[in-house]
Amino acid sequence: MRVLVVGANGLLGSNVVEAGRRRGWIVHGTYHSSQPAFDIPLSQFSLETSDQFGDLLDEHAPNVVINCAAMTDVDACEQAPERAQAINGEAPGELADHCRASETEFVHISTDYVFDGEQRSPYDESDDPNPIQVYGESKLLGERNVRDEYPQALIPRLSFVWGVHRSSDNLTGFPAWVLDQLRAEESVPLFTDQWITPTRVGQAAEAILDLIAASESDRYHIACRSCITPYEFGEILADRIGASKSFLTEVSMDDVSRDAARPLDSCLAVDKIEDALGRSQPTLSADIDTVWDIWD
Repeated sequence: MRVLVVGANGLLGSNVVEAGRRRGWIVHGTYHSSQPAFDIPLSQFSLETSDQFGDLLDEHAPNVVINCAAMTDVDACEQAPERAQAINGEAPGELADHCRASETEFVHISTDYVFDGEQRSPYDESDDPNPIQVYGESKLLGERNVRDEYPQALIPRLSFVWGVHRSSDNLTGFPAWVLDQLRAEESVPLFTDQWITPTRVGQAAEAILDLIAASESDRYHIACRSCITPYEFGEILADRIGASKSFLTEVSMDDVSRDAARPLDSCLAVDKIEDALGRSQPTLSADIDTVWDIWD
């Protein structure tokens, strides 16, 4: 299998590269500005020049393209909506069009933020999206443009992404910040009124490659089985290192002023991917166990 990972220097992209190489797949990648430290063929590429993607397909000749690149800063998307729509909304459709024309499989990564967070049960793939910020709107547009251009595309949706960046082997995301604060005995303000199903990128990368190997298409939610608040996530981390929970501060989402709204409850149901792969998705504690040696 020859794979081209668009956005190989991102958190998810680096894990897809690593997971593919462990399987013996031939992995190539693109990066936007900083070249990752992978010993694989790499090309500099921006989604803002997606009309040139056909040249990359000719150069790398992949069997499948996995688009992990996006404008993911939710508040920056709110400040620059036209750029967000171009990168997250229009460009994925152009990539999908190039892949369909060259008979290359296409995978496009999306997000739980396509939902409004008003539903008080985990969202499954059949629930109607209703984004409440520019980021979610742009990602939903990307999903729809991909499906219009390439109906057989695979579209995994991830949630509250965290994990180990495989270009540096550094822990990245929410738990890295919480652990740093706890070890420094600094206050850690955490929301108690937001519910999430965190996605560990290493687990997501393996699941995505398993879906590809099984020739699956359509939308799939990839997350852990634990629907929790960031505060509860922080409590688990504090227990792991024996830190005092007195450093954890309960905060409401209304207490923080940000440019973009966030859904209150964007937990994802994972029954569909469990049925497709014949195994259960991990709990958050199991995900933490998997990478704990890197933190401890």
